[in-house]
This record gives sequence, structure tokens and C-alpha cells, in this order.
Amino acid sequence: MRKMQFYLTPAQGKKLIAKAVASLPEMKKTLQQHTIAVVAGTTNAPVAYELLKLVGQENAFDPKSFFRGVTVPRGKAPEGDFSGDVIIQKGKWLKGCTIFDIADSLTDQDIIFKGANAVNLEKKEAGVVLGNPTVGTAQPILTAVYGRRVKLYVPVGVEKRVSGRISKLAGLVNAPDGTGLRLLPLPGEVITELEAVELLTGLKPVLFAGGGILGAEGGCYYLAEGEENVLDHLRQLLQELEEMPDFRLKCKE
Repeated sequence: MRKMQFYLTPAQGKKLIAKAVASLPEMKKTLQQHTIAVVAGTTNAPVAYELLKLVGQENAFDPKSFFRGVTVPRGKAPEGDFSGDVIIQKGKWLKGCTIFDIADSLTDQDIIFKGANAVNLEKKEAGVVLGNPTVGTAQPILTAVYGRRVKLYVPVGVEKRVSGRISKLAGLVNAPDGTGLRLLPLPGEVITELEAVELLTGLKPVLFAGGGILGAEGGCYYLAEGEENVLDHLRQLLQELEEMPDFRLKCKE
């Protein structure tokens, strides 16, 4: 057994999560026979790309328009206008459709991907901040998940890690005497960079440090332990991240 350290920026982490999502055993069948809904968001942009790639429709995907609410520095705004979520139904991308259009028709054979703003790594639970008083895309998602048992995956980077249970934090943030954003716990299965590495290689890395500048802000250091051939596979995966398209939003001039 050998140890290997590696570093991922948030952008690289998102690509790694997307590769893990595309490797899930149920993806190909669900893409061809049922419905997959990828709700727009910066973490879900590479997820959408990788799933569209499995059905040969990735070339028309524009990540610059694949977002809703985003957090940006004061005075800046992202380039591009929202063009819809990525809804893939029986192998066909329903361009321009959103989760609101198809949520009521989803069944327990279908899958939703929804990003998050907070993740508790120890408990593997996540939450999303709410600015919309009608809870935005969370409303049709919760109806589908709790009402019709639709599968929900929550891709989220470790840079969004928080301390404490998401439900407890939500109680604090959502108190009647509070102001500003609200926090909603999500009922889905969390996939961070940690789960992504395990899904792709079988290794169980640990997060041991973080930080960076000049575009590496939010990046993290990981340690994995395993047989040399498995670590070589991980090195190959990390190299492939460099070859994937850049999904970063651009600021308006």
C-alpha cells in the first residue's frame, strides 16, 4: 500500500464529480429509457455535459447560460442568459425545458440532479440557500422526491463544507426573527470529490488541507492510500480533468 497526495481546485473538482456521475451504473439505462433532469448550476454544468456526451449531444451545450442564482464579487455579473435546465428524456435532450415543465411527470424510474450551497462531509448531507420566497426549483424537486420517490443526487464541491448538521443550521438561518437567505436541507444522495474518487477508483481519500490564490481559491489537498496500480488510475483521471472543457462562467465587460 502506498500513499498519494493530490490537489484539486473547485473547477477541477466539479469535473471529477461529473465523471463520477457519468460512471454510475444506472445512468445509461435511465438516459435511454427514462428521464434525467439536471437543474442548472455551476457544479451541474460539467454533469450536464458528461450526461449529454453519453447520448451524443454535448456539442450544443453552452455552460455560459447554465446557471440561475450565483454568488459573484460586488459589481460583477455573469455573462450569458439562462436557457433552461438539461432535461434528457429517452435519449433526447428537450432543449429549453426546465424542471418546472417536467417535474409532475417524473416517476421513481427517473433521476434529478440538484446542486447545493452547503455540505456536511461527515454526515453526507447538503442544503441549498433560498432567495425566492416560493423556494424556487426546490419546490418541484421536493414534490417529485417525496411525492413520487424520484431519485435525487446532489453534486456539491467540498469547498462548500460547513460544520454542524444541515438541519440545525437551517433552523438558525430560517428563524422567524431572521433576515436574508434561507437554508433548505436536501433529501438526496451527496456526491463530493471524496465520493467521486471512491466511485471511480474504489479509493477512500481524506481531505487534509485547503487554500489557494490566483484562481485556486477554495482548492483542497487530499490523501489517498492504495495499491500502486489503483493510484496510477487516479493519476490518469486527474490528468483527464485537464483535457475536459472549461466550464467557468465569464463576467460581463
